[in-house]
Amino acid sequence: MKLDQILPAPIGYGGAPLGNMFRAIPDDEALAAVRTAWDNGIRYYDTAPFYGSGLSEIRVGEALAEQPRDEYVLSTKVGRVILDEMEDPSARDLGEKGNLFKYGRQNKMVHEWTAEATERSIEDSLRRLKTDRLDIVWVHDVAQDFHGDVWLQKFEEARTGAFRVLSRLRGEGVIRAWGLGVNRTEPIELTLALDEPQPDGFLLAGRYSLLDHEHALQRLLPVAEEQGLGMVVGGPYSSGILAGGSTFEYVPAPAEIIERVKRIRVVCDKFGVGIKAAALQFSLANPVAKAVIPGATSPGHSAEDVAALQEDIPAEFWAALRSARLVSPLAPLPSGA
Repeated sequence: MKLDQILPAPIGYGGAPLGNMFRAIPDDEALAAVRTAWDNGIRYYDTAPFYGSGLSEIRVGEALAEQPRDEYVLSTKVGRVILDEMEDPSARDLGEKGNLFKYGRQNKMVHEWTAEATERSIEDSLRRLKTDRLDIVWVHDVAQDFHGDVWLQKFEEARTGAFRVLSRLRGEGVIRAWGLGVNRTEPIELTLALDEPQPDGFLLAGRYSLLDHEHALQRLLPVAEEQGLGMVVGGPYSSGILAGGSTFEYVPAPAEIIERVKRIRVVCDKFGVGIKAAALQFSLANPVAKAVIPGATSPGHSAEDVAALQEDIPAEFWAALRSARLVSPLAPLPSGA
């Protein structure tokens, strides 16, 4: 099923921060963030076992248990099985992502995309999320940023395991759609070239933002559009730097990124445009993009995100960004500039 037939609106809720990304978030603050998102009309929620070793799923499940299941869309991911055995979160090998969830639960994570692990992962997610069904399941992080030179081996494990299980579950009506949830374009490109049953779309995090979109425009999105696939845009604020934070790609932003953000802010200030509004509306202007899912831990963030998506941005602003070479000449813009 196509993503635009499933997703209720162009904005959803990204649950990664609820896994105690970067900091230990009190339970009441995390639950209030989800409940406030609901109060602001958000009806699509994305999470994953990876986020805090199941912590994000537990929190999303607790908050959404208060709501009618038919009134929201829920997606999670496969690729990590969470065990009862404990481990030191700071000792985990997460590739380029380092100690991203060192404040999450200490439950050991096993990285596995086999058929058996996929089925177990889904069963465990249903339990943590307190639900009887999932709408979308993403195959998580079979990419170089986590696995270095052996990422193709992980991809092959997913192709012969998770892909086939999820295709079967989709055919049986157990899930409505599946795809890849990654931070790199290459695994999606490989998947779209396969002759096997195809995904329904993909979640691409960080690779279609104001700060990083050229590669996706050249290599991935034309093929996805040709095949009629939709994209959920994760990380539209580039892990924080476009929302007033200091991180890019989950680490302190390098000098060149900080300078680029300063240049974007100059244009924003000139036209009275919020940088969060520019970031969200840019990502959604591509016809392949069907939803954007900024993360939020503060209860006030979701209201800001909804308002940013509705902010009126003049065509002259986008033309100025284009003129300053702050967006690719290939990128579709909301005004058509």
